[in-house]
Amino acid sequence: MNYSKNKVSDIQIAYIGGGSRGWAWTFMTDLALDEQISGTIRLYDIDRSAAENNAVIGNRLMSREDAGGDWKFEVKNSLKEALTGCDFAVISILPGTFDEMDSDVHLPERLGIYQSVGDTAGPGGMIRALRTIPMFVEIAESIKAYAPNCWVINYTNPMSLCVKTLYHIFPEIKAFGCCHEVFGTQKVLKGIYEAETGDTADDWHDVHVNVVGINHFTWFTEASYKGNDLFPIYRRYIDSHFAEGYELQGENWMNSSFQCAHRVKMDLFKRYGLIAAAGDRHLAEFMPGNEYLNDPETAAAWKFGLTTVDWRKEDLRKRLKRSRRLASGEENIQLEPTGEEGILLIKALCGLERVVSNVNIPNSALQISNLPADALVETNALFDRDSIHPVAAGALPANVKDLIMPHIKNHDRILKAALTCDENLVAEAFMNDPIVKGKALSKEDIRTLVHDMLQNTKAYLPEGWRL
Repeated sequence: MNYSKNKVSDIQIAYIGGGSRGWAWTFMTDLALDEQISGTIRLYDIDRSAAENNAVIGNRLMSREDAGGDWKFEVKNSLKEALTGCDFAVISILPGTFDEMDSDVHLPERLGIYQSVGDTAGPGGMIRALRTIPMFVEIAESIKAYAPNCWVINYTNPMSLCVKTLYHIFPEIKAFGCCHEVFGTQKVLKGIYEAETGDTADDWHDVHVNVVGINHFTWFTEASYKGNDLFPIYRRYIDSHFAEGYELQGENWMNSSFQCAHRVKMDLFKRYGLIAAAGDRHLAEFMPGNEYLNDPETAAAWKFGLTTVDWRKEDLRKRLKRSRRLASGEENIQLEPTGEEGILLIKALCGLERVVSNVNIPNSALQISNLPADALVETNALFDRDSIHPVAAGALPANVKDLIMPHIKNHDRILKAALTCDENLVAEAFMNDPIVKGKALSKEDIRTLVHDMLQNTKAYLPEGWRL
């Protein structure tokens, strides 16, 4: 990297999963909008044609007059080629296909187990992790061999287990996970502040929060806007609007597979006293299965939907068509800020900024003082030149800690199961998962479900599994 006149050039970024038909375009957009950093994006993907398509899209975007960024996109043939000499590595991959995810999400429905996302917690999240962990073992080993000093930014789910695997394989790695769920709750708090006070809040970034928890099950213990404590304002809004919830302008949970009316987080606030800081679809999957996800009708009553894999498959078909249009020039990417903070964090690590943002890293500094040091947690951290300093978030209240610990223990079980190919550990993790426990199922039924789900994903499992 070269530093001159408050700019950094010749930054080398390895993009693992560089054929992405979604987040890659978000990344390109933010790169094109920033004039302080420039360099080369090395795209690597097991689907080389997808990476080649994105190279065309990225280079076409950077050639536009309205693009302030100066980046070259290149396709690499291997992890070694992509990583050697890189300054940053971005990981954004889909472990397996949507056919495997179809089993993750929908096979448990035969036992009355419903999942609204299926990529983080619950049976779906755990089986997805078993596909993902071997891939992250290979990535971590490659980073250790070819780019041990690079910064590694993960966007892949299940976030906690992905980042935990990187550190397990290469303890000295400089890796962290980014997730925008916290931003969504900051935007909700901004809107509720405006609705309750009549004041205008210019920027949701000015909603300052203390973040504690694990990815997709984060909580705010503090929230303020320019000196105003948002907890009593949030409580007052809930007292008056709990039945209808709150929807951001332009959003309607009934017409979207991703939106919600935030009634789950409001209910969690009433029950536990903290502001749950993820989308309701994610939050519901960390709670007992007889509560918010008892059946599709229950989810609808809480005003959020179950994201079906059929919807994801149709969305992929649309993205593939758009990819072709973008590569051919029939369609152009709109150059508008995406709301993601990945580029801002890269600039901070280059020494151009100092930024406080939420991040997924090991709890080794005991930033959450009453969780295990080897837990993978999400809190705020200060990003500065070549460093991340976790912000001391304090202790979790006992009642919220009790909700989080079963998932932290399952992270350990599933990581060990993936590394040792142990079906019994997977069954043990299922039995200790709140979604499954909330259904009062027999051990035999759970073990059969585990076996069948593993069979449906065995093409992506190491040979050590005896299925």
